[in-house]
Amino acid sequence: MTLLPLPPPGTTPLRVLTIAGSDSGGGAGIQADLRTMALLGVHACVAVTAVTVQNTVGVKGIHEVPDDVVAGQIEAVVTDIGIQAAKTGMLASASIVATVAATWRRLDLSVPLVVDPVCVSMHGDALLPAAALETLCTHLFPLATLVTPNLDEVAQLVGIDVVDADSQRAAATALHALGPRWVLVKGGHLRSSDTSRDLLYDGADCYEFAAPRLPTGNDHGGGDTLASAVACALAHGFSVPDAVGFGKRWVTQCLRAGYPLGHGHGPVSPLFRL
Repeated sequence: MTLLPLPPPGTTPLRVLTIAGSDSGGGAGIQADLRTMALLGVHACVAVTAVTVQNTVGVKGIHEVPDDVVAGQIEAVVTDIGIQAAKTGMLASASIVATVAATWRRLDLSVPLVVDPVCVSMHGDALLPAAALETLCTHLFPLATLVTPNLDEVAQLVGIDVVDADSQRAAATALHALGPRWVLVKGGHLRSSDTSRDLLYDGADCYEFAAPRLPTGNDHGGGDTLASAVACALAHGFSVPDAVGFGKRWVTQCLRAGYPLGHGHGPVSPLFRL
């Protein structure tokens, strides 16, 4: 695949901010974001929202970062370093979601924002309380350039179980009505299909992105990796469809390069670039 260009040595790269939680197992969260951003030649800045006690088997605990510290991290980065794009991951609570949205508005940020609405881990552990879903939809979605839910998140957000192309389109329509400019309904969790088919929708036009379903259990951090790659491409000035196409190709290669780790699900790996 054609990759994003690396900056010449000694020159300042583009900057992308990840607002997300830490995965102590290193497979997902900000760790996955940092790996992808670095290997795509982008300088990654971080606003940590939560520290998880996590490994390849599951999430054992969550410690939320205070709201003012989350807001302070975002402000410190954008007022000094500057960013060309941002993405969110695990936001942990309604108050953190509201804080991120309020800080974005207060700083009057206009760069692309990719919202990965992380609600449940791949192990089934809750990462965002059900009561916070409304805050996510009403406060953060209207600020988003793109939201990237998987099918489990779609069911929680709009109550639609995606089982085929028609229900995937219905889900995209319902999500777009919540305010984001673009919606990407990811099809990776539709295990009955031989392909992983993602649907991108802007309220008028649909774009489909398909890849063969790969027989691997090493897929931890796939959603974070996709959203990060899309954010990096947007920072480079790609259109949303082109950025999503790039992200889809990137995460497919990362799935192919995934490796076993611990006793559970190993991570997807961007190390293929090396």
